[in-house]
Amino acid sequence: MPDAPATPAIPAAPAASTSAAGMAAGTAPKLELKHLYISYTDRAGNRVQAVDDANLTIANKPGVGELAVFLGPSGCGKSTILKSIAGLLTPDSGEILIDGQALPPGTGRDRGMVFQSYTSFAWRTVRKNVEYGLELQGVPAAERKEKALKIIEQVGLKDFAEALPKQLSGGMKQRVAIARTVINQPKLVLMDEPFGALDPQTRWGMQALILDVLKKQDNTVLFVTHDITEAVFLADVIFVLSHRPAKVLHRIEVPYFESRDPALKQSSEFKRLENHVLDLLQSLKVQGNVRVGL
Repeated sequence: MPDAPATPAIPAAPAASTSAAGMAAGTAPKLELKHLYISYTDRAGNRVQAVDDANLTIANKPGVGELAVFLGPSGCGKSTILKSIAGLLTPDSGEILIDGQALPPGTGRDRGMVFQSYTSFAWRTVRKNVEYGLELQGVPAAERKEKALKIIEQVGLKDFAEALPKQLSGGMKQRVAIARTVINQPKLVLMDEPFGALDPQTRWGMQALILDVLKKQDNTVLFVTHDITEAVFLADVIFVLSHRPAKVLHRIEVPYFESRDPALKQSSEFKRLENHVLDLLQSLKVQGNVRVGL
């Protein structure tokens, strides 16, 4: 099965050419999934097919990065795909390629994952949490401190570098998680509904942080969400998935917004694309599982 075809853009938002999206001059895509099948055994001992022949390509865009969003029904397999890319799950069959190379078994420093739940070590300060990956790599203390303080400032926690996680809000804890991931300079940053537990105002701030920090550092980001507005605001490309077992049904190139100011969410062009995505999801009869407007 070939990659899911690009969904034709709505009239006011023509899609960018996929062939031009970082594929020029023989450059391998940053990520490819080829005929991916994943199953698992549930609590009753039954084998459940979670992903069924999933295929997708995410462009390699040196200097600007790429932010791809997975959008689909609850329980459809979005997180399962993400965890397989992270090396936390082993596919039954198929290929996962990064920069044209087959993904080796298990986790690796070339991939970093940010979860919805807070994962900081309670006994380590913000700085010590952010340094943790460098510490495991044997980076000298002075060097890792310097790097940690730099990224901590970038995520807006300069005044909390020596605070413990219990002294932080939910949004601040997620900033720590993002800093701890980015400091290791992974090829892929995998984000599994990282803002799902946050209030709307905090969520808006975190969306801006993603665009400001991750995109500026040339990261390729894979982002799972149920929120259509969030998807359209953040994404360079949106992959719409089917009900479980997951297939990639639609690829939507987001054709605008070099500078994504929050006011953009009120523009007619944004609303048209948002409604286009909603129509696709409603065609799957999943309107009860997605949100609009956060």
